[in-house]
Amino acid sequence: MKILITGANGFVGRNLTENLKNIRDGKNRTRPGISIEDLFLYDVGSDPAMLETYCRACDFVFHLAGVNRPKNDAEFAAGNAGFTETLLKTLEAAGNNCPVMLSSSIQASLAGRYAGSPYGESKAEAERLAFAHAAKTGAKALVFRLPNLFGKWSRPGYNSVVATFCHKIARGESVTVNDPDAELTLLYIDDLVDTLLNALEGRITPCEHNGVEPVLTPEGRYCHAPGTHTVKLGELAETLRSFASETDTPALPDLPEGSFVKKLYSTYLSYLPPEKAAQPLIMRCDPRGSFTEILRAGSCGQFSVNVSNPGITKGQHWHNSKWEYFIVVSGEALIKQRAVGGDAVYEYRVSGENPTAVRMLPGYTHSIENLSQTEKLITLMWANERFDPARPDTFAEPV
Repeated sequence: MKILITGANGFVGRNLTENLKNIRDGKNRTRPGISIEDLFLYDVGSDPAMLETYCRACDFVFHLAGVNRPKNDAEFAAGNAGFTETLLKTLEAAGNNCPVMLSSSIQASLAGRYAGSPYGESKAEAERLAFAHAAKTGAKALVFRLPNLFGKWSRPGYNSVVATFCHKIARGESVTVNDPDAELTLLYIDDLVDTLLNALEGRITPCEHNGVEPVLTPEGRYCHAPGTHTVKLGELAETLRSFASETDTPALPDLPEGSFVKKLYSTYLSYLPPEKAAQPLIMRCDPRGSFTEILRAGSCGQFSVNVSNPGITKGQHWHNSKWEYFIVVSGEALIKQRAVGGDAVYEYRVSGENPTAVRMLPGYTHSIENLSQTEKLITLMWANERFDPARPDTFAEPV
């Protein structure tokens, strides 16, 4: 398959292109139904003569090119409807009836606050041209009315308020929120790319639109892009500010799978200055060795690295509710635990050569002994809750 992407250097174009390259080059094998022979990348600055060449050869078009922040409103019509017309006429002249995906906008509904929007009007005209091309040639018109998008590689001050806020907050700059209660409908770029790859495989969800709201229907002319999230502008800013404070410590927010906050955190990190990517940790040392907290992970507890000097035994304590995993990654150890008030001692001989995760059970006093007299023992430890110095839940008792 030969695929033409217009607007290939833009936010959506770059994310889609790089993912298509992964499929083409065999780095992503999760899409066996997509076989890519060539990618034709077209953008501002491309030789206009190449458009005719690409339109003769392509098997699928992702039409992502457009204008959303012009110097004057006339550029909306030229960059959105005008270039769409040029593309479709070039395909028609080449006798190429391949599917055309069109990146439109919910502003094309011209409903509510979008009424009279020059940008929305230019996108609505581009839609009309795409549907007319389909009716005339039999080509499929896959028109997506997209909400605001966010994710990596979006341009601050241009593509998205999310990109602007992420860029500024990651650099310690202030952001202005004029209307905290203003609601945004957002779609994550990775979710959109998955939807576009589905369309390439011939899998779409038809819909119509009631104003800006999609209405799923088998007879729909439009294509639905699922996975949108609604957030208030003030909440968005506050969440990003909380990320900034957490990246200054070895901590993570709660990041439920598929949640908006998980996608937003990945987006925020993509704007983090490289010098902030490295974070020194605090190593607490004594004659027995060292203990270094690596990460506090919201409701998922705490990760640490424990180093025991040769012949040293550590632990000899128990917890009420806290429980832990001990995983030796280098060296050889004997882990012991005993129920408080009981006599039976359970022993686990473990080593870095055969990693084993051993649970330290609530109500059991436990210890870990470095069996080597010459080498250090290195153990990865995970606790189900963060350490709270006000309520340490740790009580000394020999195994």
